[in-house]
Amino acid sequence: MLELKNISFSVPQETGSKEILKNISLTIGDDRFLVITGPNGSGKSTLAKIIMGIEHPGSGSIIFNGEDITGWDVTQRAKAGIGFAFQQPVRFKGFAIKDLIELAVGKPLSIDEACVYLSEVGLCAKDYINREINASLSGGELKRVEIAMLIARGVKISLFDEPEAGIDLWSFQNLIRVFEKMRDRTKGAVVIISHQERILEIADTIVVLKGGEITDLGSRDTILPGLMQGVGGCSFHNGGTVF
Repeated sequence: MLELKNISFSVPQETGSKEILKNISLTIGDDRFLVITGPNGSGKSTLAKIIMGIEHPGSGSIIFNGEDITGWDVTQRAKAGIGFAFQQPVRFKGFAIKDLIELAVGKPLSIDEACVYLSEVGLCAKDYINREINASLSGGELKRVEIAMLIARGVKISLFDEPEAGIDLWSFQNLIRVFEKMRDRTKGAVVIISHQERILEIADTIVVLKGGEITDLGSRDTILPGLMQGVGGCSFHNGGTVF
């Protein structure tokens, strides 16, 4: 279980500071599929980075499985079982996909063992296992490789920052199926930053962030109808994007 207690975060500006997150308190239980949504600039990505330890809050605390991890860095949190998938996946020149899967697992793997994880995300293992993480891979392929790494690590919390960004419709539809499978089989929590209707529809819990504050939180059945009806200035456009 992850608990955020009164998290605030500001960035310096010439005229003082700008508050990005304001007194955020949120509990993420085990075996939950939670989607954090809201308008651009509402602080969603910043919140994900604070959970991962990429950024640190100005005030408040983060409790993970009963332990205060507020001061922990990215490496410590990764070792504890928190995984993060970037909005724009990192390319590792000189590394093959099999190398990254082995790095995620923490031990050498046979080709057959490594292929199991690629199959989980819908990639034909024989075509991908020895490919280099470079510009030859599309955005959708990179995102699925990144998800395969999180599956291989067996993390307790998987964080995804707008996984739909920059990928084609076919890849997005496959990502939805992967997330559904993760939700059904994982014993940890899956947390996705998104404003896509298709992703919101498979959430257990939806958190609405606006102006750096949580303005709504509840089950999908409670929150999603209001988003679809434009409550609080929200609406669907561009083929199912909220806000």
